[in-house]
Amino acid sequence: MTTNAELWRRAQNALPGGVSSPVRAFGAVGGDPLFVHEAQGAHFVDADGRRFLDFVMSWGPLILGHAHPEIVDALHEATPHGLSYGAPHESELLLAEKVLAWYPGAERVRFTSSGTEATMSALRLARGATGRDRIVKFDGCYHGHSDGLLVAAGSGAKTFGTPSSAGVPGPIAELTSVLPLDDEGRLDEFFAQHGAETAAVIIEPVPANNGLLLQRPVFLERLRALTSEHGVLLIFDEVISGFRVARGGAAELYGIEPDLATFGKIIGGGLPVGAFAGRAELFEHLAPNGPVYQAGTLSGNPAAMTAGLRTLEILERDDAWSRLEELGSRLQEGVHGLQGFVRQGSIFWCDLGAGAADRYRDLFHGCLERGIYLAPSAFEVGFLSTSHTEAHVDELARVLTDVLA
Repeated sequence: MTTNAELWRRAQNALPGGVSSPVRAFGAVGGDPLFVHEAQGAHFVDADGRRFLDFVMSWGPLILGHAHPEIVDALHEATPHGLSYGAPHESELLLAEKVLAWYPGAERVRFTSSGTEATMSALRLARGATGRDRIVKFDGCYHGHSDGLLVAAGSGAKTFGTPSSAGVPGPIAELTSVLPLDDEGRLDEFFAQHGAETAAVIIEPVPANNGLLLQRPVFLERLRALTSEHGVLLIFDEVISGFRVARGGAAELYGIEPDLATFGKIIGGGLPVGAFAGRAELFEHLAPNGPVYQAGTLSGNPAAMTAGLRTLEILERDDAWSRLEELGSRLQEGVHGLQGFVRQGSIFWCDLGAGAADRYRDLFHGCLERGIYLAPSAFEVGFLSTSHTEAHVDELARVLTDVLA
């Protein structure tokens, strides 16, 4: 038995399904998950010593690659001073000032420990600030695993959510309406009927959790207009897209300022971090200033703040977004003619259409056999980092083309 297989056997007796997050279990692609032993730059080595070119990048946070030397050095310098304070500190303030300086319209930011916490807290703030209960999400967008967002869409203009997970009470899910993406007619119809009772609309402006479902800018512009008209807060979930698709995230990319935005991944530099930001007047409703309660013992963790701040500094210093766009364009050219390939900056996806799950299973294992690691799900996206080279991107393009052929 290989070391990897033995670890997997033991994990199934210790962790639910053998994992700490469901998609890691390889249930959608079959086979046994890989146990990572170490990672550096664009590669990781599994427990059996096999080396893989990684295009998952911890599901997006590692925009500079694994164990970037400057991030590691910054942590070596910071951690001897303490791993957790539960109190204000300078790195927290510096990262907050950087986020606010970069993100359009943001005047206040509150840190959390995950993207799920950030979106959950932003919605609570929206309800507290507006005095309304209903929220709207879009089919195909994922905003973490808080109860009110684990809902599935129904049909008709008046769409009330039903739970898509056991353990979510129906009355909670019913306060979430689900609309189709990129459908202005349904959007207009909903706001005409329910605008006055709606607290907030939350959307991934670059939907990247159920495939890469790029929207027409005119749809997002219409959404901004309708929310403003009806006194509804617009929340951009930029947990994936924030500081990756542009310096100021999708808000900068599309020239649209949301009322609130949620972040994660990039601003942690590989460590667990989330945040929500927005206009100062809204944050007057948040404790300790106002009655909307939100807290977190590990929020603003000094190690995570250090890693996130250093990541943003390096991105700015190196103009990393230009480099990532060059790599993304090269990849797109390399797979020219590959039907279903979608890209936004350094995020990419292969839309395999009918029979996607079966086709992707073959693609995943075909790439794995050739030393390339993609996400173990047909509906998860891939990520480029500044640690990837032209040769890495060319290799990915060649393998994708060969395997899909």
